[in-house]
Amino acid sequence: MKNTHDDSPGASRDHTHIDPGAQKQCPSDAELLAPGMEHGLSTGQTSGCPVPRGLTAQVGTLALQDRIWTRSLLLVDRFRVIRTIDIAVHCFAERPFKAALSAAQRAVRGMVKAQLLARYRTDRFMTVYGLTQVGAQWLEDRGFEASASVRRVTDMTNPEHRLWSQFLTLCAEARGLQAMTEQELLLTLNRDMKHEQSPVQGLLHVTTRSAGKRRHLTLRPDAVAIEPDGIAWYEVDRSARGSDRAASLRALVLSMGAKTTLGQSLRRVVVFSRTSRIHLRVLASLDGLVKDSAAVGLMEGRRQLKLVETGCYEVHQSVEVKLRDGRSQLQDRLAGHVIVQELPVWLPKVRLDGRGDWSMRGWFNENYLPYKRPVVMPPWQRPGSPLLIALHDTG
Repeated sequence: MKNTHDDSPGASRDHTHIDPGAQKQCPSDAELLAPGMEHGLSTGQTSGCPVPRGLTAQVGTLALQDRIWTRSLLLVDRFRVIRTIDIAVHCFAERPFKAALSAAQRAVRGMVKAQLLARYRTDRFMTVYGLTQVGAQWLEDRGFEASASVRRVTDMTNPEHRLWSQFLTLCAEARGLQAMTEQELLLTLNRDMKHEQSPVQGLLHVTTRSAGKRRHLTLRPDAVAIEPDGIAWYEVDRSARGSDRAASLRALVLSMGAKTTLGQSLRRVVVFSRTSRIHLRVLASLDGLVKDSAAVGLMEGRRQLKLVETGCYEVHQSVEVKLRDGRSQLQDRLAGHVIVQELPVWLPKVRLDGRGDWSMRGWFNENYLPYKRPVVMPPWQRPGSPLLIALHDTG
């Protein structure tokens, strides 16, 4: 994922480099999240787990700024390109949104003025940041291996899909979950792969039908989170799905409860739509699947999609159950959830100077990030379930 060679911050071709010289550096008094956040998403909680408090007590201003800058620059080295809102999530997620964004902006201004970050504007007028050679050296001086990313950033014309995948990954991590982007997932799956073995191409193998043709596909999520009960699969829909992508989504939904290449079962599919038009098309596709799956006869392994509320569906799987008298019976068991919600595209547009009329809804305190938790919890998360008891016993 890292480039061993890169250019200086001023080598911009496809983007406009914004001169940081007029920026005023403001030392940040914001709080830094503890590096080893242990508070996972509570298995019995429907409104989302509170984000753990940051490091607030007995830390000097300069020492706190140094730690915030280190954490932020390591984030840029990890993803190669970021937005200010990524730092707000990564370093200040426990704060209200206005305070988190303000602290992130102060940190970014300071790092840009110190030439640790370079600011660019994409073809779609998005402001993004890359790590300069000075920033990479700054991390090297503190014992972290890093490489500049400004050359990579200048080659990006529209990294919106990549940026949203990163944002959702960071939101899951802020809840204490292990999360990965698509690229990080592939690296994880092939980390211990031997040279003669074929690389793992995705997380789930499915069979789709589109235009009368049957196809075997290996699907990859845009981002993935590992929860106590299984895998949460994130899809970012920036454009309307064609017939092939719609068929892939249907096959993904009907694979709920199946084992993934990570070893855990698929428990949630979360689809984030960029516009209301895309949102309605995804809902229409899933509503059609509700009718189609209900028409399938009873058989082992059958999965039915059922609407719970707008934007939230349950997937029920028929499994064989042994009765006390020795006979077998097919019963429907809840396999997981499908959740459809809009990308919070309004959050990066918020201006703290009062200009514009952008909403601040959807931050962590509103059960919106990384996704809305279903009100009706599955059996493995209800009080008295063996998994829930085991989780409480282990702390």
